[in-house]
Amino acid sequence: MNGRLSIAWLFMTPAAVLMTVFLLGPLVAVLLLAFTDYQLGAPTVEMIGLANFHQLIDDPVFRRSLGNTLLYAMIVVPGSAALGLSAALLVNARQSLRTFYRTVFFLPVMASLIGMAIVWEFMLHPGFGIANHIMRFLGLSPQNWLNDRNLALPVLALIGIWQNFGFSMVLFLAGLASIPADLYDAAEIDGAPNAFDRFRLVTWPLLHPVTVFVLVTSAIRSFQVFDTVHALTKGGPAKATEVLLYTIYAEGFEFFRTGYAAALSVIFVLLITVPGLLRLLRSSRKEQTA
Repeated sequence: MNGRLSIAWLFMTPAAVLMTVFLLGPLVAVLLLAFTDYQLGAPTVEMIGLANFHQLIDDPVFRRSLGNTLLYAMIVVPGSAALGLSAALLVNARQSLRTFYRTVFFLPVMASLIGMAIVWEFMLHPGFGIANHIMRFLGLSPQNWLNDRNLALPVLALIGIWQNFGFSMVLFLAGLASIPADLYDAAEIDGAPNAFDRFRLVTWPLLHPVTVFVLVTSAIRSFQVFDTVHALTKGGPAKATEVLLYTIYAEGFEFFRTGYAAALSVIFVLLITVPGLLRLLRSSRKEQTA
């Protein structure tokens, strides 16, 4: 028995070492830095306790970036989930060219975000962008999409939906594939002749676990938005699109306030952990009541 246990520990050691070095180690380092006044490149560092977190409370930039992050997620999460479900239903119902449509819809997920952001920048250009050409064709006034305080964040959210809905579609397709066809036949016999009734009575209830997973993963991915903000707006105009990750980047690598950036990182880690914890609590309650 001891020999088997030793062999098990031997096989676990590489994974444990890698997890400690690349996951737990950086987390502990960031947590410790959050309680210091360290500045990148400074020869000395002092422990200042909760001073960085107290500063966060009074920092208008932090409050603005947190609000922008939450608003971005509130647009992207339901938008990408709804569009992903719609695409999954269409692809699942269409037998011909199913692989082609799955590839096309999933392409934004695999594409380089920076490269796609540059393409979007040209499309949204106020002078020669295709978006304003379409607006003029429809008889509407052209817009300065990325430099308008009221439009910039919603535009980035629409780009986020375009980037994320393919991932949601793949998850919904997996859920649809697991639904037995006999249930649809039974529903039709029981008085659900049209597709909407079968979706309401069969598909949607059975997709509930997948839907929860899609919403949680989409929320986490939305909180991690950085590439499009950095490439398109740099947090502007007037902090209208500044999100938490961009604030962390600016504090740590532009203003060199590493300790304060670490405190922001702690808040960010807590933020992206909340959706997963809520899902775990919900699952454990279901198991207890089952």
